[in-house]
Amino acid sequence: MASNTFSAAFVRTSDGWSGAEIDLGEAEIVDDLGDAVTETLGLSGDELALLCVEVEDEWFAIARYRGEEEPRVFLSDAHAILSDPLGELFAEFAGVAPDKEANGMGVRPAGDFELLSDLGVSSEELLELSMEEGMLPADILSVIAERLAFADELDRLR
Repeated sequence: MASNTFSAAFVRTSDGWSGAEIDLGEAEIVDDLGDAVTETLGLSGDELALLCVEVEDEWFAIARYRGEEEPRVFLSDAHAILSDPLGELFAEFAGVAPDKEANGMGVRPAGDFELLSDLGVSSEELLELSMEEGMLPADILSVIAERLAFADELDRLR
């Protein structure tokens, strides 16, 4: 995994959000991502957990896990496929097929745009943030964390 990768998982508890940095270096298949979140946070039931990954100036992803529900993911740019194995994993998770010709077509968000709608970040807002010129993945995740009230935890882990 690239050294410029930051990944952390956050779980919502009755006291607010709690987070931990997470190592995805061993992840080879999409299920490994969920396993890493479950193990790191010690999830046992219906807790809502978010996995946030940022790769420096390239892309970010947010995966959502909750009990037996199907995991959901948002990938800020489908071109992540081209940059590294972790990007390939998230692209696969988001249902993006590798399309080498698509490179250079600008940012292409993929996955579940409604991922955070019930938490206060609409699909429109998520897309707008992802497409905003000059916004780095770290900045976008900070804005999202602020809206969802786990910015302090995110800052602490960074």
